[in-house]
Amino acid sequence: MNPSKRALLLSAGVAAVLLFMSSWNKRPTFKALVVLSKAKDHVRWKEASVPFLEKMATENNFEVTITDDTSLINKENLARYKVFVQFHLASFDMSYSQQAALQDFIEAGNGWVGIHGGGLTGSIFKSEKRKYWQWFEDFIGAGYSPHPAFQNGTLVVEDKSHPVMKGLPGKFEVKDEWYEFDRNPRPNVRVLATADESTYQQKKPMGDHPMIWSNGKYRRMIYIAIGHDPALCGDANFQMLVRNAILWAGEKK
Repeated sequence: MNPSKRALLLSAGVAAVLLFMSSWNKRPTFKALVVLSKAKDHVRWKEASVPFLEKMATENNFEVTITDDTSLINKENLARYKVFVQFHLASFDMSYSQQAALQDFIEAGNGWVGIHGGGLTGSIFKSEKRKYWQWFEDFIGAGYSPHPAFQNGTLVVEDKSHPVMKGLPGKFEVKDEWYEFDRNPRPNVRVLATADESTYQQKKPMGDHPMIWSNGKYRRMIYIAIGHDPALCGDANFQMLVRNAILWAGEKK
């Protein structure tokens, strides 16, 4: 064999080995803990979300732990993660110590992504039997109000410059419960997307109706109010939205 050809083949072989080793040794950029709700109306989400989130983590090089065990929300365990995803898990379904651990985690500058029921808070949930987590209501920026019927509607992207909105169309249709709130969160947050109330029947119209937002008082916080239908796991826009949110929440800077 021609010496130059032999050298070329050898060089190509070494490059292939190095590429394989680089891929094999590639470490996840961050770890995310996803805690799901145990509520009966979210059972189907458990079945749909595990392959959905595991595939997302593999394709985007982050490590994910998916569970419905709230006992994992403690200071020692949270220290292993950079992002906490509150997937339908209501704040009042956590113990006081779990709430305190999550609050410390967020205030330390870690990422938080809340999806649908993960942002439930407000006077409707106050009870004399338990201490109300006022910090969480301030963190979300508004309180929940009873939602209208599950129906199709249109979500409108308002802030196209935010990384969480990257790649999404200007508007897209979603079948959801279209959460309403006891007040407009806009004065307290950065609104990324709103509901077009002309496209569905409201329970109590808000007019200006934010549905996705971040709270600038915290380094990496994003709340996504849509997400009731497990079929969204197969929706390209929802997949992109959740992926963008988790990756943004896990960024170092």
